[in-house]
Amino acid sequence: MPRCSPRTLVASLLLVATIVTGEPAIAADDTIIISRIRRVPVESTALAAVGYSKRLRALEIEFRNGAIYRYLDVPRSIHQELLSAPSKARVYHEKIRGKYRALHVKQRAK
Repeated sequence: MPRCSPRTLVASLLLVATIVTGEPAIAADDTIIISRIRRVPVESTALAAVGYSKRLRALEIEFRNGAIYRYLDVPRSIHQELLSAPSKARVYHEKIRGKYRALHVKQRAK
């Protein structure tokens, strides 16, 4: 099997993910995807909305500053804990931030 660079491998994997999920993906240092995961508003000082895909095991968080990130390979229990927590920002900082691979999400054009 021929060797390929890590960048080529990531691009190939994201192409496969695009085909499987139907979500356009662009690979580079700043991986950007277009979201189709439905997010629900939450009461939080830092978070504006949260969504989860069981099929992708992906947690999406929209922050009050407008940034949206998708966290990969997140167990559903973490999503549920986040939604039920009195301090969603605390759960984010203690259980999500830096613990899961994060991708920057670009909102779908309306």
